Amino acid sequence: MEILIKALQLLLSLSVLVIVHEFGHFAAAKIFKTRVEKFYLFFNPWFSLFKFKWGDTEYGIGWLPLGGYVKISGMIDESMDKEQMEQAPQPWEFRSKPAWQRLIIMLGGVFMNVVLAIIIYTVMMASYGEEYLPNSAVKYGIQIDSAGYELGLRNGDKIISLDGQEVEDFQKIPAYLILEEVSSIKIDRNGQTIDLPVSTKFVGDLIASGKPGFLLPRMPIRIGDFAKESLAHKAGIEKGDWIQSINQKEVKFFDQFQTFKDSIVANIGQEVVVGVLQEDGYREYEILVPETGLIGFSAAADLHLDFELKSKKYTFFEAIPAGFRKAGRTIDGYLKQLKILFNPEMKAYKSVGGFGTIANIFPADWDWIRFWNLTAFLSIMLAVLNILPIPALDGGHVMFLFYEIIARRKPSDRFMEYAQTVGMVLLLALLVFANGNDIYKFFFK
Repeated sequence: MEILIKALQLLLSLSVLVIVHEFGHFAAAKIFKTRVEKFYLFFNPWFSLFKFKWGDTEYGIGWLPLGGYVKISGMIDESMDKEQMEQAPQPWEFRSKPAWQRLIIMLGGVFMNVVLAIIIYTVMMASYGEEYLPNSAVKYGIQIDSAGYELGLRNGDKIISLDGQEVEDFQKIPAYLILEEVSSIKIDRNGQTIDLPVSTKFVGDLIASGKPGFLLPRMPIRIGDFAKESLAHKAGIEKGDWIQSINQKEVKFFDQFQTFKDSIVANIGQEVVVGVLQEDGYREYEILVPETGLIGFSAAADLHLDFELKSKKYTFFEAIPAGFRKAGRTIDGYLKQLKILFNPEMKAYKSVGGFGTIANIFPADWDWIRFWNLTAFLSIMLAVLNILPIPALDGGHVMFLFYEIIARRKPSDRFMEYAQTVGMVLLLALLVFANGNDIYKFFFK
């Protein structure tokens, strides 16, 4: 069910993004009286799931969910319609329009993706505001995995600054560490200030590992719920209590939870003493561990209960510039990710993923707030990737249009056909590589 929910969210998000992107091309073409022959969500080789014709345009839904397209008359695109290009140009065709109009038509999709992201961010901020965990509120320090340990961090450390710069939002620290190519981290460890160097190799290994959760706020172990016939509940432990110890050994945080479980299993058939912090103070309970090694509770983590989060509310008119700023920061961050991707020292290409990776960023439960925030991010990502100067992408067409404007002559149709073919081969190779990475990670990591 979890996989299905993620897949449905991805499909819905991509459908919104594709329709908005292609509508940008469609609307710009219509403004300049350029005929649009087809407007499709998803590709339709051999057959369509649904189609109808209205005016000069055929609208439809294809069966191959790898994107979508508009077919504009007189334009060399993925349809590779050579027959049309061999006929005399018509006034309604793309090739008959001035270069500046063709440039606007080609930029229409990217423009609409950015506009969509701004609209989503604006509406989300006006409706819900912004909430974040201040670094100063991370009172128990940090929790790390093996990657953080390799860097030199330890559970309970408190981060002071990155390259001398304080970071207000704790949850932005991992991204800041990677994107800003931080060279040192200043931490507080039990009152002692320590500077840890950050190597390029570490950042590259971290990106390749695909473990953004290497750095989390250290959280206390809170009782979330009980199993049926729970021994812990029968002993007197209540929902919301904090685990403090097991057999007088401190076990207070999630990074110590494995120690707690190991201690329970090691004492099957014997009594263990579980120390908990309750509303009226600290108490210890003796529990006889059954053969299953389970005493019947689940642990829960809730930032809202354990930390003092900060929030900022916006009026609708305040949310508009805030939406623009957030879209700008997202574009800047994604451009920095691309820069890292092309840095051979980082080996970030190992982290490139396909549809599986994208689907995994969606939550396992349907959450509309997260859905729209992720859709806004993917809209920015689609805009940035599409404007790259690669033939077969919008950016490739824009590149050739700039050449035409500067050189005052068009590239030949034959050249454009070859360029389109090369671009499509490159994109297909990237698609195979990215999704191949997903398959490799699924089976071998």
